[in-house]
This record gives sequence, structure tokens and C-alpha cells, in this order.
Amino acid sequence: MHSPITDWPKMEQPREKLRALGASALSDAELLAIFLRVGVKGKTAVALAEDLLHHFGNLPRLLSCTPEELTQIHGMGISKWSQIQAAYELVKRSLEKTLSQESVFSSPGYVREFLQARFGRLPHEVFLCLYLDSRLHLIECQELFRGSLTHTAVYPREILKEALSRNASALIVAHNHPSGNPLPSIADQELTKILSKALQLVDIPLLDHCIVSDSGFFSFSDAGLMKNDHKQK
Repeated sequence: MHSPITDWPKMEQPREKLRALGASALSDAELLAIFLRVGVKGKTAVALAEDLLHHFGNLPRLLSCTPEELTQIHGMGISKWSQIQAAYELVKRSLEKTLSQESVFSSPGYVREFLQARFGRLPHEVFLCLYLDSRLHLIECQELFRGSLTHTAVYPREILKEALSRNASALIVAHNHPSGNPLPSIADQELTKILSKALQLVDIPLLDHCIVSDSGFFSFSDAGLMKNDHKQK
């Protein structure tokens, strides 16, 4: 049986450790334990957090779980699921806010983190557009399509219409691969070429096409597959 956390040495208690060393010094289980606050009979909050991480396999999978999945575990109710989801949503909103205030070129890591947090673990395919202003700050992130991305003919027309309606100066598109493999398919490559050419007609450069999965990330730009060399104005 685990001894209560209050009996642990001060610097091993998650809250005390956070106060003294900062949140980055805590493990995933210790951070999660702070949200859980209490454990269950025979288990501390840290031990319960470790069990949850083991059950779901990793932290991202836990954060994206359904209430039904979480409440099947002893000691986990809908209130704990709600607390975890609220914290996760704050992270996503914080990343999106950062992108609206900084150039995507000055914070490329935030683009990746935002996209992975936003839809990297969804069980179905989603296609997003990130509309950027002349300073390459995010105007809006919009979900345009769900499901198969094989019918590429419809996308350029819809995307152009939405980009023009927002007076966008540049664009990043992204979609997820629920299979877990972020590498682009032939259809993904063709879609990128078609969309890039269509956007060139209205002088809106396509800066990147990102593919996200629960365990990976692919950037056409980073791979040298984007022809646009757009410089910040």
C-alpha cells in the first residue's frame, strides 16, 4: 500500500516540487496527479496517474479519451474527465492565441504543437485551413472538410472562397492521418500541387501543407516540397 503523499519528503510531493522547481521539473504522472488531487483506496494520486498513463499508453491518448473510456477506470468520474479536458482546451487556446500574435515563421514550433493538440489524435480525417494576414499572424483556423480527402477537385474552389472572404495574405493547410503514419500519400501530394497553383491565381501563397498523426508530423515545407518562397512583409 502506498503511503499518503503528505507523508512523503517535501521535495517529492508534486505541489511542493512544482513550487520549488517549476512545472517542467515534474513528470507526466506528477503533473496529472495535481489535477486528480486525490487517489483511491490503496493508491496515491501519483500512483493513480501512473496507472492511467499505462492504461492509455501515453499522455496524448489520455488527453483525447472519451468520458466513457475514462469513467470505466476505478476512481475516475466525469468530473475528473472534465477537469482534464478543460486544462487541455486551455493549452490549445493558448497556442492558437500565440499564433495570432506572432509570425508563423518566428514560432514554427507553435504551429506544430497547435496542430497536434488540435486534431492529431482524432479517429477521423479532418482538413484545416490556417488563414494568415500580411504579417503572417493567424487570422483564423477553420475546419473545412471531414472524411476522405480523395475528391480533390472540390477543395481548391472552397478554400479560395474562404481565404478571399477573410482577406488572407497567405495560407497553411493541414490534415490528420488517423492511421498514425504522417507521410504524404500520392493524393496528398497532388492536392498540394493543385491547391498551390489555384492560390497563385489570386496571389495567396500556400506556405505549407502539414500532416499530423498521434505519433508524428510531416511538413511539405520542411521537406523542401513547397515552391513558394514567401518572405514576411
